Amino acid sequence: MDLNRKIYKTELNGEPLSLEISELAHKANAAVLGRHGETVVLATVVMSKKDQVSDFFPLTVDYEERFYAAGKIMGSRFMRREGRPSDEAILSDRLIDRSIRPLFDPRLRREIQVTVTVLAYDEKNDPDAIALIAISTALGISDIPWGGPVAGVKQLSRRSDDGLEYDAFFSGPEERINMIECESNEIEEKEATLLFGKAQEEIKKLIVFQNKIIKEIGKQKEEIVLIEPDPRIQGLVRSFIKDDLEEAIKEKTLGDLKSSLFKHLEESGEDSDALRAADIVFEDDINSYVHKQALEKEERSDGRKLDEVRDLYAEVGLFERTHGSGLFIRGDTQILAATTLAPPSAEQLIETIEMTGKRRFMLHYNFPKFSVGETGRSRGPGRREIGHGALAAKAVRALLPTKDEFPYTIRVVAETLSSNGSSSMASVCATSLSLMDAGVSLKKHIAGIAMGLMIDNNSGEFKVLTDIQGPEDHHGDMDLKVAGTKDGITAIQMDVKVEGITKEMFEAALAQAREARLHILKTMEKTLPAPRPQVSPHAPTILTLNIHPDKIGGVIGPGGKTINGIIDLMNKEITIDIEQEGKVFIAGRNPEMVRKALEIVKQIVKEYKVGEIVEGPIARVLDFGAIVDLGGGRDGMIHVSELKEGFVKNVEEVVKVGDRVKAKVIRVENGKIGLSLKGIK
Repeated sequence: MDLNRKIYKTELNGEPLSLEISELAHKANAAVLGRHGETVVLATVVMSKKDQVSDFFPLTVDYEERFYAAGKIMGSRFMRREGRPSDEAILSDRLIDRSIRPLFDPRLRREIQVTVTVLAYDEKNDPDAIALIAISTALGISDIPWGGPVAGVKQLSRRSDDGLEYDAFFSGPEERINMIECESNEIEEKEATLLFGKAQEEIKKLIVFQNKIIKEIGKQKEEIVLIEPDPRIQGLVRSFIKDDLEEAIKEKTLGDLKSSLFKHLEESGEDSDALRAADIVFEDDINSYVHKQALEKEERSDGRKLDEVRDLYAEVGLFERTHGSGLFIRGDTQILAATTLAPPSAEQLIETIEMTGKRRFMLHYNFPKFSVGETGRSRGPGRREIGHGALAAKAVRALLPTKDEFPYTIRVVAETLSSNGSSSMASVCATSLSLMDAGVSLKKHIAGIAMGLMIDNNSGEFKVLTDIQGPEDHHGDMDLKVAGTKDGITAIQMDVKVEGITKEMFEAALAQAREARLHILKTMEKTLPAPRPQVSPHAPTILTLNIHPDKIGGVIGPGGKTINGIIDLMNKEITIDIEQEGKVFIAGRNPEMVRKALEIVKQIVKEYKVGEIVEGPIARVLDFGAIVDLGGGRDGMIHVSELKEGFVKNVEEVVKVGDRVKAKVIRVENGKIGLSLKGIK
């Protein structure tokens, strides 16, 4: 069988990149096999035959990881197959979604499903970049109407101490950037702008590469009739809302106005098609209004200046029993963050195709229905919650103390109590406060802000909006989230509703975001200027000890007998964790128990030296000497000749079981310790 392979080659980051189009997955509208180095993905796109009854464009992106891609058999003992997507896979499909969605006509109502299946991973080349290029090419050569192509590039830099400098992913069409994900270690705004420009240069090359393929083998795009409200419906809607729209936007009663409009149209005999059309007109008019007010009058719906942050409030130490808590309020957005500290044994085990390891810091974000005044069942974290939590974690991670500096596992939960604009950036602020309240030695406070953009498509004029909310978020052209300290940026995330933004727009937005961030940091620093000097009394005490790796076996004992014996001796109120390189962590809620356990471990690993004076009880009396218990399962032997000067006929004439003696170490050989009582007072 001939698969009719056509292979197109280029390079990305110095590694060979190829796109293969063949008969594989030929039932899809288009399929592309993408290779970057030895990382391989299959990208498919499918469009339904009929329009869906929907108020929005029904696009679905699925990023499917296969364990075999990394040569692993993963999962639980009883389930050795792929289950729900990992958080990392969800973040990857969000990245692709945000890159391709703005280039579809939002009036499209055909269901489109985009699927990326990771077939091979070489542990070097991130599947995200090749996945986006393969999907873009598949959409480009298919008959699906789309405004691409797009491409994305990853930029990674580490410092001399192997710490992260930045890890950034930029994507977009030929002349603009429409999606950004960046984690960094306090980089300056000018450096972020340079990364933006470098990404554009690489993206242009990849767009040229794709366009050649599309020109050669691309299908004719299907002509689809898009929803376009007829003039009669437009007139009915605008006549009804013209006197009330401005006030509804300012008073945040747009939902009430829309309900009144629909009720009026239903009572007038309009059908469901007319109501869907009316919804489009209603949203378009809000969009036009907020753009016009910002661009022509520099006015916002709530009366703020373009660069003005809403009212701020911060509080810490809200609860006695939690290890740390922080409340941050910005306008109507309220986030409560709670920090929990635990021993190293509480680290999260991570097993994906890209990594197997442990996660010491976790940040989980919750968005309950009541936070936006709605009802509904709680179904656990969705893609939005996972994405927001990951972004907030990126923002904080660079400022966390190392495990040597602060040997705790750290979990923060950010609870959204009320939401009206960028709860993710408010989560960064609340998390920073909560960590410091818990005594985590955070190097400095981190704050975040969401920036918006209004663009005049005819003139190219634009206005940057600080701290977007409500209609500005929904109807604006950009949602740019920037987090950082007073000294630099730690995280950036951006998505847009337009084709993309220019370098000039990005630079202006970052400068305005910095001023807002500094303003927010002042409120946070006034509330809690530095970490608490001590952790909460309800948090476990953790003591550490570095031992030689050769001593680990002695602490653990045969079958874990020694280590479990120490834990039992402390009434199971402690935990002992030992890392491969010899770091010992002893933790528990009873500080005295922790200290006692540490002393026992010290005794087990103690290196005795000749001439050293030791002390302990006589454990056993033998015909030829006595055994001294040195603690920690160690003992020393006093030969009868070393009990005292002169001849000793009976050992018990000198010492008896239970006597506490001081002795000098006279010999250390193969772990055996020889002692003497001679000359000891």
